[in-house]
Amino acid sequence: MKKTLSLITLNAGLLMIAYGWLLAFWQQSVNINPVSSDFLIPELPDPQILLRDFPKPPKSLPVLSPVKTPLPNYMGMDEQIWGKNQQAGDKIALLKSIDNSLRYLSSPQAITDYRKYTIPGITRDRVIRSLTRFRQLVRTSGDAAQLWSEVQKEFVFYQSIGRDGLGNVLFTAYYEPVYDASRTPTSEYRYPLYRLPPNLKSWSKPHPTRKQLEGKDGLQADKGKLKGLELFWLRDRLEAYLIHIQGSAKLRLTDGTITTVGYAGNTAYNYSSIGKALADDGKLPLENLTLPVIWQYFHQNPQELDNYLPRDRSFVFFQENYGRPATGSISVPLTADRSIATDKSIMPPGALALIHAPLPYADANQKIQFNTVSRYVLDQDTGGAIKGAGRVDYFLGTGKVAQQRAGMTVSNGYLYYLLLKQ
Repeated sequence: MKKTLSLITLNAGLLMIAYGWLLAFWQQSVNINPVSSDFLIPELPDPQILLRDFPKPPKSLPVLSPVKTPLPNYMGMDEQIWGKNQQAGDKIALLKSIDNSLRYLSSPQAITDYRKYTIPGITRDRVIRSLTRFRQLVRTSGDAAQLWSEVQKEFVFYQSIGRDGLGNVLFTAYYEPVYDASRTPTSEYRYPLYRLPPNLKSWSKPHPTRKQLEGKDGLQADKGKLKGLELFWLRDRLEAYLIHIQGSAKLRLTDGTITTVGYAGNTAYNYSSIGKALADDGKLPLENLTLPVIWQYFHQNPQELDNYLPRDRSFVFFQENYGRPATGSISVPLTADRSIATDKSIMPPGALALIHAPLPYADANQKIQFNTVSRYVLDQDTGGAIKGAGRVDYFLGTGKVAQQRAGMTVSNGYLYYLLLKQ
C-alpha cells in the first residue's frame, strides 16, 4: 500500500484524544438530521458511541449503493466554495483539486486501478466524465443553491454503507506539521528522521520495534540497523514522533531554507496511541484530553517520553520531497478541506464525493468552533488506519491551525460519491 501523507494518521488514538473535548460540545449542540435514502439513518449518536466498534454490516450489502430518493437540500449546500465559516471562498482550490484527480485518471496507474475496481456502475470513464461536468458546474454556478440544483438533476449519489450498514461514517482528520530541523546533528538538534532502509524487505519478521530501532531515549539508532540512514534532525523528540504519526512535514532548516519530507515506508506494526496509554495509566483524565494537553504533559514531564513513546512499536521512514506539497496515494497534491483519504481497496480513487459532517473551524480570533457542513471533496489518499466503508480521513492543510483542527476532528457523518446519470 502506498501512502505519502497519512499512513497512520489520527485514528483510534486520536479518537481518545478528542473525546473529552467533543463530549461537552456534542451534548450541547451537534446533530445531523436523518437523510432521506434507502438506508434507515439515525441521528448522530452520543459521542461515547464514536469510541466503540459498530456492528459490522452484513457482507451481502454492497459497499456503495445508489440513493433512490432525493437528498434534502441542506445535504448539498457547500457554501465554502463562495466563502463561509470565517474563511474565504475556495473555488479555485476546488477546481485545482478536480484537475489533480483528472490528471491521475489519465495515467496508466488509474487504468490499472480501475481494471481491478469491482463496484457495478463505477468506471474510470464515468468518473472522468463526472468530474469534467462537475468542474463546469462549479465554474458557472453563482452560489451553493444553484450548484446543488444542477447536481441533483444530473448526478446519481452512491452512498457508503458506513461502518454499521446504516450509512454512519466516522470522520477524523490529518495535516502537515511545520517544524524546525537541521541537516546535521548538533547539541540542539538531536532527534533524527530516517530514510527507508534499502534492505527493509529482507528484514526478518517480526520487525524490530521502535525501542529496538532507536532505543528507549530515541538516541541509540546509530548502534543498530538505522546507522547512516539519518535524513534530518529535530530539536524536539515529540515533534519527530508526531511526524511519524502524520507521515509528512514541512521543515524550516537552520540555513533558512524550507524543505518537505514524506512517507517512504514503515515497519510491520500497527500504530499504538500514547494518548490512550496516558489515560489508561491515570496520568491524564480522559475528559478534555486533547492533543495540546498531551503535548503540555510531555513538556512538563520529558522523562515520560522514554516510557510512553516506545510503547508504539511502529516506525516510519521518510524521503525528502524538496518543498513539494503534501501528496496523496494517487500521486497528486492534496488540497486542504478538499481531499479525503479512504480505503482504496473498496472506494473509487480520484472520484468526486460529497461529505456531510460536523467539522471544526477557526474563527477570526483563532478559536475553534464546530459547524455541520457539506463539502464536495476528491478521494485522493488512503491510510493504514483507514479501513472499511465507515472511515474517512479529512485533510486540513499545513501548520498550527490545521493541527489544532485535526486534533479536534472526530464525528459521525455521511459519504456519497457523485456519478453522472447514465
